[in-house]
Amino acid sequence: MIGAGAQAVFFVDDDAPLREANAQTLELAGLPVRAFADAATALAAIGPAFDGVVVSDIRMPGMDGLQLFARLRAMDPELPVILITGHADVPMAVGALRDGAFDFLPKPFAADHLVASVRRALAHRRLILDNRALRAAAASPPDSPLIGDSPAMVRLRESVAQVARAEVDVLVEGETGTGKELVAAMLHRGSARAARPFIAVNCAALPPAQAEIELFGHAADAVPYGRFERAGRIEASSRGTLFLDEIDGMPLEVQPRLLRVLEEREVLPVGAERPMPLDLRVIASAKSDLRELSRRGAFRNDLYFRLNVVRLSIPPLRERRSDIAQLFAAFVAEAVTQTGQGGFRMTDAVRRHLLDHDWPGNVRELRNFAFSAVLNLNDGAVPVAQHQSLPDRIAAYEAMLLRETLETTRGNVARAIELLGIPRKTFYDKMARAGLAAAQFRPRD
Repeated sequence: MIGAGAQAVFFVDDDAPLREANAQTLELAGLPVRAFADAATALAAIGPAFDGVVVSDIRMPGMDGLQLFARLRAMDPELPVILITGHADVPMAVGALRDGAFDFLPKPFAADHLVASVRRALAHRRLILDNRALRAAAASPPDSPLIGDSPAMVRLRESVAQVARAEVDVLVEGETGTGKELVAAMLHRGSARAARPFIAVNCAALPPAQAEIELFGHAADAVPYGRFERAGRIEASSRGTLFLDEIDGMPLEVQPRLLRVLEEREVLPVGAERPMPLDLRVIASAKSDLRELSRRGAFRNDLYFRLNVVRLSIPPLRERRSDIAQLFAAFVAEAVTQTGQGGFRMTDAVRRHLLDHDWPGNVRELRNFAFSAVLNLNDGAVPVAQHQSLPDRIAAYEAMLLRETLETTRGNVARAIELLGIPRKTFYDKMARAGLAAAQFRPRD
C-alpha cells in the first residue's frame, strides 16, 4: 500500500510483431511488462495479489479479449482492463466500458496514447489497493502501538519487550514526534511495576524557580505560602516508574539534586532534614544528543552517564518510509472511529504527499495529517510538501535504501554491497553524500 514500487502491466495479443512492439514501448517508458500470446495463459498468471493492469486485444483465437475481461471482472471488479480494438470492434468496446472496462484503444494507436492510458490505469489501481488496505487496517488493528515492519521497528519492539522486564533505568532517544512517551509507557506496562504509578514529568516545561518544588516537594513552612508539606513528583512515583520527558531541557541548577536521587534512590524535599527512601525505576527521554550536550557543558556529564544504563533509539520517520503506509492506515482508522467521519478514500494528492513529504514532525505529524485528511479540513487539498527537484528526490530515495539495507545487515558493509549490487567505491560515495556511516548501524555492546 502507498508504495512506490513498480506495478506489472500484462499485455495480451496473439499478433507476435504487435505484441513485441507494444511491450517494448511500455518497457522504454519504464513500465514493467509481461507479454502473453493468449488470454488463457495471462489469466492463469493473475493471482489474488495482482497489483497491476491488463491490456488485451479483443480479437484472439480461443478466449477473446471480451471473455478475458469478463473473467477478470468476476475475479476482481476493480481490476483495470484496457481493450485494443479494430474498427469493427469499437461498439463492443464501448459496451465493455459501460460494463466497467477502464479504456479502449482503437487501432492504429500512437505509442504515447498507449503509455498514457496505462499510466492512468496504474495510478487508478494504486488508489484502489490503497483504499482496500485502509479498510483492512481498520478491520484488524495492529498488535503493538509501535507500528511498522521495518527492521528498525522490529528490533525496537523486541528491545522494548526485553528491557521492560529488567529493573534498569532506560534512556529513550528520538526526534520530536517519534513516540518516546509511548515507548516509556510500554516499558512501564511490560514491567513488574505495571500496577504502580507512572508519573511523567516534562523537564523542559519546568520553570527553574519552581522545578525543585515540583520534583522534590517541600517540608511544611519551608517555602512561602507553604504551610503544609508537599510531595514532589519524584516521591509520587515511588514503587512505580518516573518518566523524565525531554530531560535535555532540564535546568542545569536542578541536575545535581536529580543525580543524587538516581545514585542514592532517595529524595530530600526542600527544607526537610532527612531524605526519604525511594523504590522507583527511571526512564528518561531526550530529543537531543545528551553526549554532545554534556561535551558543550549544557548537560552534566556525570548525570548523562548515570542515565545511560540502557539506551533505546527511535528512528525518525524519514528513515523508515516503508512504515508510513501502515501508520497512516492505523491513524485513518483511529480518526474515523473518533470523529465518526466514515467514507474516507485515498486520493492521488494524499498519496503523493505521503510519498514525497519528509515528515519533520515524524509520527505525530503523520497522525495529524491523517485526522485532517479524514475530516477534509483542507477542502481536498494537501499541504504542499517541501518541493524537491528530481535529483534531490533521487538522492533522498538512495539514502533511504542505504539506511534500510544497513539496518538489515546491522552495519555489515560487505553484505550491504552484495544486496545493493553496486561497486564498493560507488557504495562509499553514496554513503558520504548521504552523511551515513556503517558504524551507526552496528549493535552497541
